[in-house]
Amino acid sequence: MSDFLSRRIMMVNTQVRPSDVTKFVIIEAMLAVPREVYVPVAMREAANMGENIEIAQDRVILEARSFAKMMDVLDVQLGERVLDLGCGLGYSTAVIARLVDAVVAVEENEALAVEAQCKLSAEGVDNAAILNGPLVAGAAKHAPFDVITIQGGVEVVPDALVAQLREGGRIGAIFIEGALGVARVGYKINGVLVWRYAFNAAAPLLPGFAKKRSFVL
Repeated sequence: MSDFLSRRIMMVNTQVRPSDVTKFVIIEAMLAVPREVYVPVAMREAANMGENIEIAQDRVILEARSFAKMMDVLDVQLGERVLDLGCGLGYSTAVIARLVDAVVAVEENEALAVEAQCKLSAEGVDNAAILNGPLVAGAAKHAPFDVITIQGGVEVVPDALVAQLREGGRIGAIFIEGALGVARVGYKINGVLVWRYAFNAAAPLLPGFAKKRSFVL
Protein backbone atom coordinates (compact mmCIF):
# COMPACT_ATOMS: atom_id res chain seq x y z
CA MET A 1 0.00 0.00 0.00
CA SER A 2 1.43 3.41 -0.99
CA ASP A 3 2.02 6.02 1.68
CA PHE A 4 -0.49 8.39 0.07
CA LEU A 5 -3.14 5.67 -0.10
CA SER A 6 -2.70 4.86 3.58
CA ARG A 7 -3.01 8.57 4.40
CA ARG A 8 -6.13 8.81 2.25
CA ILE A 9 -7.70 5.87 4.05
CA MET A 10 -6.87 7.53 7.38
CA MET A 11 -8.37 10.81 6.12
CA VAL A 12 -11.64 9.08 5.30
CA ASN A 13 -11.68 7.06 8.51
CA THR A 14 -10.87 9.99 10.83
CA GLN A 15 -12.37 13.03 9.07
CA VAL A 16 -15.21 11.79 6.84
CA ARG A 17 -16.83 8.77 8.49
CA PRO A 18 -17.02 10.36 12.00
CA SER A 19 -18.81 13.38 10.48
CA ASP A 20 -22.00 11.42 9.78
CA VAL A 21 -21.14 10.86 6.12
CA THR A 22 -22.58 7.40 5.56
CA LYS A 23 -23.28 7.20 1.82
CA PHE A 24 -20.94 4.52 0.53
CA VAL A 25 -20.62 6.08 -2.93
CA ILE A 26 -19.12 9.25 -1.41
CA ILE A 27 -16.74 7.32 0.81
CA GLU A 28 -15.73 5.12 -2.13
CA ALA A 29 -15.12 8.15 -4.37
CA MET A 30 -12.98 9.92 -1.78
CA LEU A 31 -10.96 6.75 -1.25
CA ALA A 32 -10.46 6.38 -5.00
CA VAL A 33 -9.48 9.95 -5.94
CA PRO A 34 -5.84 10.77 -5.09
CA ARG A 35 -6.21 14.11 -3.32
CA GLU A 36 -2.45 14.70 -3.47
CA VAL A 37 -2.63 14.92 -7.28
CA TYR A 38 -4.95 17.93 -7.13
CA VAL A 39 -2.95 20.15 -4.76
CA PRO A 40 0.12 22.30 -5.47
CA VAL A 41 3.27 20.15 -5.51
CA ALA A 42 4.61 21.91 -2.42
CA MET A 43 1.44 20.96 -0.52
CA ARG A 44 1.31 17.25 -1.42
CA GLU A 45 2.52 16.09 1.98
CA ALA A 46 -0.35 18.01 3.60
CA ALA A 47 -2.99 16.93 1.07
CA ASN A 48 -4.88 14.70 3.49
CA MET A 49 -4.68 16.89 6.57
CA GLY A 50 -7.93 18.01 8.19
CA GLU A 51 -7.89 21.61 6.98
CA ASN A 52 -8.53 23.74 3.92
CA ILE A 53 -5.55 23.75 1.55
CA GLU A 54 -4.63 27.12 0.04
CA ILE A 55 -4.03 26.91 -3.71
CA ALA A 56 -4.13 30.63 -4.61
CA GLN A 57 -5.01 33.91 -2.92
CA ASP A 58 -8.36 33.45 -1.13
CA ARG A 59 -8.77 30.07 -2.85
CA VAL A 60 -8.71 26.69 -1.14
CA ILE A 61 -9.48 23.04 -1.59
CA LEU A 62 -12.12 22.50 1.07
CA GLU A 63 -11.18 20.25 3.97
CA ALA A 64 -12.34 16.67 3.41
CA ARG A 65 -14.96 16.88 6.16
CA SER A 66 -16.72 19.95 4.75
CA PHE A 67 -16.61 18.70 1.17
CA ALA A 68 -17.87 15.23 2.07
CA LYS A 69 -20.70 16.59 4.24
CA MET A 70 -21.77 18.91 1.42
CA MET A 71 -21.88 15.99 -1.01
CA ASP A 72 -23.84 13.99 1.54
CA VAL A 73 -26.53 16.60 2.16
CA LEU A 74 -26.82 17.40 -1.55
CA ASP A 75 -27.47 13.68 -2.14
CA VAL A 76 -25.99 13.75 -5.64
CA GLN A 77 -27.31 10.88 -7.77
CA LEU A 78 -26.09 8.98 -10.81
CA GLY A 79 -27.77 10.45 -13.88
CA GLU A 80 -27.65 14.04 -12.61
CA ARG A 81 -25.73 16.94 -14.13
CA VAL A 82 -23.63 18.97 -11.73
CA LEU A 83 -22.14 22.46 -11.99
CA ASP A 84 -19.00 22.71 -9.83
CA LEU A 85 -18.04 26.34 -9.23
CA GLY A 86 -14.53 27.26 -8.10
CA CYS A 87 -13.08 23.84 -8.84
CA GLY A 88 -9.50 25.02 -8.28
CA LEU A 89 -7.13 22.26 -9.39
CA GLY A 90 -9.96 19.82 -9.99
CA TYR A 91 -10.24 17.73 -6.81
CA SER A 92 -13.93 18.37 -6.19
CA THR A 93 -14.71 17.80 -9.87
CA ALA A 94 -12.84 14.47 -9.86
CA VAL A 95 -14.80 13.21 -6.86
CA ILE A 96 -18.16 14.41 -8.19
CA ALA A 97 -17.40 12.82 -11.58
CA ARG A 98 -17.42 9.43 -9.86
CA LEU A 99 -20.92 10.09 -8.51
CA VAL A 100 -22.76 11.40 -11.58
CA ASP A 101 -22.91 11.17 -15.38
CA ALA A 102 -21.54 14.63 -16.19
CA VAL A 103 -19.83 17.52 -14.41
CA VAL A 104 -19.25 21.02 -15.75
CA ALA A 105 -16.70 22.89 -13.66
CA VAL A 106 -15.97 26.61 -13.76
CA GLU A 107 -12.70 28.13 -12.62
CA GLU A 108 -12.06 31.88 -12.78
CA ASN A 109 -8.28 31.64 -12.35
CA GLU A 110 -6.97 30.74 -15.82
CA ALA A 111 -3.78 29.06 -14.56
CA LEU A 112 -5.79 26.87 -12.18
CA ALA A 113 -8.30 26.02 -14.91
CA VAL A 114 -5.61 24.91 -17.36
CA GLU A 115 -3.84 22.81 -14.72
CA ALA A 116 -7.12 21.29 -13.53
CA GLN A 117 -7.99 20.13 -17.04
CA CYS A 118 -4.53 18.60 -17.43
CA LYS A 119 -4.80 16.76 -14.13
CA LEU A 120 -8.28 15.43 -14.85
CA SER A 121 -7.22 14.24 -18.31
CA ALA A 122 -4.11 12.57 -16.90
CA GLU A 123 -6.25 10.78 -14.31
CA GLY A 124 -8.69 9.55 -16.96
CA VAL A 125 -11.66 11.64 -15.79
CA ASP A 126 -13.55 11.83 -19.08
CA ASN A 127 -17.01 12.94 -17.94
CA ALA A 128 -15.96 16.38 -16.71
CA ALA A 129 -15.22 19.64 -18.52
CA ILE A 130 -13.42 22.67 -17.10
CA LEU A 131 -14.51 26.12 -18.25
CA ASN A 132 -12.46 29.26 -17.58
CA GLY A 133 -14.65 32.22 -16.68
CA PRO A 134 -16.30 34.21 -13.88
CA LEU A 135 -17.69 31.91 -11.20
CA VAL A 136 -20.79 34.05 -10.79
CA ALA A 137 -21.64 33.58 -14.48
CA GLY A 138 -21.82 29.81 -14.13
CA ALA A 139 -22.22 27.88 -17.39
CA ALA A 140 -25.52 28.98 -18.89
CA LYS A 141 -24.93 27.16 -22.20
CA HIS A 142 -24.86 23.83 -20.35
CA ALA A 143 -27.86 24.53 -18.06
CA PRO A 144 -30.11 23.42 -16.53
CA PHE A 145 -28.25 21.58 -13.76
CA ASP A 146 -29.66 19.24 -11.15
CA VAL A 147 -27.07 20.30 -8.58
CA ILE A 148 -24.73 23.29 -8.18
CA THR A 149 -21.82 23.16 -5.76
CA ILE A 150 -19.78 26.20 -4.73
CA GLN A 151 -16.26 25.38 -3.53
CA GLY A 152 -15.76 28.37 -1.25
CA GLY A 153 -17.47 31.05 0.78
CA VAL A 154 -20.37 33.25 -0.34
CA GLU A 155 -22.43 36.07 1.09
CA VAL A 156 -25.02 35.97 -1.69
CA VAL A 157 -25.83 33.62 -4.58
CA PRO A 158 -26.48 35.56 -7.82
CA ASP A 159 -29.80 35.18 -9.61
CA ALA A 160 -27.89 34.15 -12.76
CA LEU A 161 -26.88 30.92 -11.00
CA VAL A 162 -30.34 30.27 -9.61
CA ALA A 163 -31.64 30.50 -13.19
CA GLN A 164 -29.26 27.69 -14.23
CA LEU A 165 -30.69 25.31 -11.62
CA ARG A 166 -33.60 23.18 -12.70
CA GLU A 167 -36.84 23.28 -10.76
CA GLY A 168 -36.45 20.93 -7.80
CA GLY A 169 -32.65 21.13 -8.01
CA ARG A 170 -30.24 21.80 -5.15
CA ILE A 171 -27.37 24.19 -4.57
CA GLY A 172 -24.80 23.88 -1.78
CA ALA A 173 -22.83 26.84 -0.45
CA ILE A 174 -20.91 27.98 2.62
CA PHE A 175 -22.26 31.34 3.77
CA ILE A 176 -19.78 33.63 5.50
CA GLU A 177 -21.33 35.26 8.56
CA GLY A 178 -18.73 37.35 10.36
CA ALA A 179 -15.86 35.11 11.44
CA LEU A 180 -18.02 32.01 11.06
CA GLY A 181 -19.37 30.04 8.15
CA VAL A 182 -22.56 28.05 7.75
CA ALA A 183 -23.13 25.49 5.01
CA ARG A 184 -26.64 25.54 3.59
CA VAL A 185 -28.51 23.71 0.87
CA GLY A 186 -30.91 25.67 -1.28
CA TYR A 187 -33.85 23.90 -2.91
CA LYS A 188 -35.40 25.53 -5.99
CA ILE A 189 -39.13 25.59 -5.39
CA ASN A 190 -41.43 27.57 -7.68
CA GLY A 191 -38.43 29.37 -9.14
CA VAL A 192 -36.90 30.57 -5.86
CA LEU A 193 -34.38 29.08 -3.46
CA VAL A 194 -35.46 27.86 -0.05
CA TRP A 195 -32.34 27.55 2.14
CA ARG A 196 -31.86 25.02 4.93
CA TYR A 197 -29.04 24.80 7.46
CA ALA A 198 -26.67 21.87 6.92
CA PHE A 199 -23.57 22.27 9.14
CA ASN A 200 -20.89 24.72 10.25
CA ALA A 201 -17.88 25.21 7.97
CA ALA A 202 -15.24 27.79 7.03
CA ALA A 203 -13.93 28.96 3.66
CA PRO A 204 -12.58 32.20 2.14
CA LEU A 205 -15.05 34.40 0.28
CA LEU A 206 -15.01 33.68 -3.45
CA PRO A 207 -14.73 36.53 -6.01
CA GLY A 208 -18.09 37.95 -7.02
CA PHE A 209 -20.08 36.44 -4.15
CA ALA A 210 -19.85 39.38 -1.72
CA LYS A 211 -22.87 41.45 -0.76
CA LYS A 212 -23.01 44.88 -2.32
CA ARG A 213 -22.01 47.35 0.36
CA SER A 214 -24.04 50.56 0.78
CA PHE A 215 -22.11 53.66 1.77
CA VAL A 216 -23.61 56.06 4.25
CA LEU A 217 -22.27 59.61 4.62
